[in-house]
Amino acid sequence: MQYKSLGKSELRVSEISFGCMSLGEDDRQNQQLLHRALESGINLFDTADLYGQGRNEETVGRAFKGMRQQVMLATKVGNQWRTDGSGWDWNPRKDYILRAVEASLKRLQTDYIDLYQLHGGTLDDPVDETIEAFERLTQQGKIRAYGISSIRPNVIRTYINRSRIACVMMQYSLLDRRPEDSCLDLLRENQIGVLVRGSVAQGLLINKPATAYLNFTEKEVGKAAKAVRDLASDERTEAQIAIRYVLHHPAVTSTVLGVRTPAQLEEGIGVATMQPLTSQEIAQLSQALPVNTYELHR
Repeated sequence: MQYKSLGKSELRVSEISFGCMSLGEDDRQNQQLLHRALESGINLFDTADLYGQGRNEETVGRAFKGMRQQVMLATKVGNQWRTDGSGWDWNPRKDYILRAVEASLKRLQTDYIDLYQLHGGTLDDPVDETIEAFERLTQQGKIRAYGISSIRPNVIRTYINRSRIACVMMQYSLLDRRPEDSCLDLLRENQIGVLVRGSVAQGLLINKPATAYLNFTEKEVGKAAKAVRDLASDERTEAQIAIRYVLHHPAVTSTVLGVRTPAQLEEGIGVATMQPLTSQEIAQLSQALPVNTYELHR
């Protein structure tokens, strides 16, 4: 397993991270998956207070009780559940973040969070107030680093210019190369890490029937999936090819894989031991479709 520094922070994270959102309801099964991931060298586990109304944080906290120093826990804030449980509202205000972190710490059974992320963001937010909350939590030792989870270039640029974010989590895949157009090089220049989600494009690159996706037609999606399939073999699966594609970009620190089953986990672990794609293979994949670009939030 390869490890990289997450931006300018003190965190060194595995290039394959565990996305906990897909975990089920069985704490024992979840613990087995999470412990197997840790044994394989995965050290970053990403959750959010939104997932399962906090239940996801709780199962992660139980799994790693007594093992806190061996793992890096990442969670997110900004989506406030309504009291009647009917849904959630966006709330990036300082007072809410300072309250929400206490609940996350309790559910995770820890006194600090390694990476605390804003779970979204718009230019209408009180950005300086949000940043002030994260800075206060850093000073208090309740979080070690902070970042944002956003695909909006204008929001990302704002936080680059006005905060000390360690990283940005964003969607990136062969079917969504918008970050190449707008963000990846800029983040690298500013020594800000990138955590990738969605590397298999909701399964469209590996096992789901082709359908229109973003600005691509069904036919174009099928063409991209074929390009991935053509490079797969008995030694490396389609999913591993798709994941390796996003890891080739030098701005990317780690790819966060949503894991629900042992088979999915083993496939993700296998990415760490396979050879990187060659420049010719990267070119072959890149040429399957034109680069798409952001039309909104530029």
